[in-house]
Amino acid sequence: MNKHMFNKVIQSNAGFAALVLRVPVGIVLAAHGAQKLFGWFGGYGLEGTGQWMASIGLAPGYLMALMAGSAEFFGGLALIFGLLTRPAALVNAFAMLVAIFSVHISHGLFISNNGYEFALALFAATFALAIQGGGKFAIDNRLNGLLGATKTA
Repeated sequence: MNKHMFNKVIQSNAGFAALVLRVPVGIVLAAHGAQKLFGWFGGYGLEGTGQWMASIGLAPGYLMALMAGSAEFFGGLALIFGLLTRPAALVNAFAMLVAIFSVHISHGLFISNNGYEFALALFAATFALAIQGGGKFAIDNRLNGLLGATKTA
């Protein structure tokens, strides 16, 4: 990827609101990823999550758990810091669509019935971040400034 394309990916004119959205969404995603990957916060870890994913048709389950957990954990950390915000947000938006359509859609909207409302809210937040970027208070913004300053004619 050339420098100009990379700058386009990380550049963002969003302001303080992007930070307000990025940090809590990143915390939630990182915590859910930690459940899947490490069994933290009452999660089942890769083995348990992988078995469950295989049981609902997402096979191979272990690989699916690794991919979903990594997207959420590492993507969540990236969102917290505003590092590669657009790619991290886009990967997680896709993961939320998979969760909605493979797990929650048949249960209706409400989370009290294992519905899709929470995954939909995370999808909307991550898709918005994929569009607007990390904002003024993101590492991306600093990287863009450093890379932009080294441009040659």
